[in-house]
Amino acid sequence: MQLQVVLDRQGFGPGVIDGRDGLSTVNALKGFQEANELEPSGELDVPTRAVLARWEDVAATRVVRIPASWGDEVYREVPDEPEDQAKLSHLGYASLDERLAERFHTTVEVLRTLNPGGRPATGERETPASTSTPSAKTDEAPSFRAGQLVRVPNTGAGAPGGEGDADWQRTLASLGVAGTQPEAARIVVDKSDGWLKAYDAQDKLVALFTVTTGSGHDPLPLGEWGITGVARNPPFAYDPDLFWDVPDHEEEQQLPPGPNGPVGVVWIDLTREHYGIHGTPAPETIGRAQSHGCVRLTNWDAARLAQMVEGSTRVLFQA
Repeated sequence: MQLQVVLDRQGFGPGVIDGRDGLSTVNALKGFQEANELEPSGELDVPTRAVLARWEDVAATRVVRIPASWGDEVYREVPDEPEDQAKLSHLGYASLDERLAERFHTTVEVLRTLNPGGRPATGERETPASTSTPSAKTDEAPSFRAGQLVRVPNTGAGAPGGEGDADWQRTLASLGVAGTQPEAARIVVDKSDGWLKAYDAQDKLVALFTVTTGSGHDPLPLGEWGITGVARNPPFAYDPDLFWDVPDHEEEQQLPPGPNGPVGVVWIDLTREHYGIHGTPAPETIGRAQSHGCVRLTNWDAARLAQMVEGSTRVLFQA
């Protein structure tokens, strides 16, 4: 988990931080190695350990207090049917537990492991919380509660800055993502290895994220593309005609924004019609489940990428 935390802080996203050596962690380590002119083996070898040594004092976890304001808003499950989703004003978190997990780039299961019996596991020094997120209240008794001390992965707090209105700044804070990110002159998405790389104007790798790309029904459209715009906290135009696994007799719906919407908190629109790069309401599926042809990331990685790209950023999809 300490390795995942360091990689996450350096912009090489290991996906969900869970202490496991899975595809996302291997991809992130390869990206870190490439950026530091090491052999991109995905192995924690001696040269890689030597470079990582500068962050050896970064703790794997820290103890924070859940803001009291998180107890002021109602959490509700997102309906399964688009027709019912369209009736809501916001597709927010289903529970305080889910919100806490997304803030620290992990899962509810990992948080429960780090807090046996509802109390922070001991063994590391505690540091105060550094969160400034919107408020919340629940219909059901959650595993975690507002005002409680909890042990969480030691992901960095999002600092203000960058583009976007007040709502977007709150989204960045709620995801623990800094508003200022390196600029990406080009991004490359690899279908086979399931990653997205961002390169700066000097062609230096500045970020890597594991992604889910297409399916047998909706394959990734290989080739070079451009970016027509970036929508932050976007609504979603649900069109059954665009989904192979949805009956065409269903009606079109305009779905509200929110982290549990179909495209999460970001839609990066591409010059290929109906295709984009976006977030997800299910971060644990990244690198595993297929998508409907688009490129899907965790919400926190999608938020980072949204701060990196602009209309001049070139996009390459490769096999």
